[in-house]
Amino acid sequence: MMKAKNTQSLILIIALLIAAGATLVFAESKPYVYAETRTYDEEELGIRQESLYNERDTYPAQGYKTTLEPGESERFQRSFENSPPLVPHDLTGMLPLGREPICLDCHMPEEAVSMGATPLPKSHFVELGTGTDLNGKLDGDRYNCLQCHVTQNRISPPIANLFKGEFRSEDSRHRSNLLSILNEGVEAD
Repeated sequence: MMKAKNTQSLILIIALLIAAGATLVFAESKPYVYAETRTYDEEELGIRQESLYNERDTYPAQGYKTTLEPGESERFQRSFENSPPLVPHDLTGMLPLGREPICLDCHMPEEAVSMGATPLPKSHFVELGTGTDLNGKLDGDRYNCLQCHVTQNRISPPIANLFKGEFRSEDSRHRSNLLSILNEGVEAD
């Protein structure tokens, strides 16, 4: 019985010594001092610098959509290799897109050259899930053009965009090479 009490007392003394040592170590260390201590009001949070409690008169910046007809506008460069190109012309009178979108009247490869339009790439005529060549027939998943292609819009962003897309070749800045690189790095069993 006496031996157990001595062991408990010894453990208690060791624990107290460890605690005392830790206290001394932490008492000697200096707390980190931030270079600038500042608080922010709710109106200063975020980009808009407006009240977070009233959204009634707050609208996101829309920019300026083009009103130029097809062939009259400057095309924006693609954002990155194989990114869907932006629509460089006004879409008034062309919407809504149906089962046979009006886009195909100018952008099908056999029409595009004579219309001065960008032809649809080969990837639009292949079923990407299976790799089946559709022999010039548009893949059924490609009829909703505006799912990927949006209109060009001139806007001044509140925060500068520093993203720089990479291109493997000069041609890939203007043309899709998706089919040729689609399985790059994929190993078949």
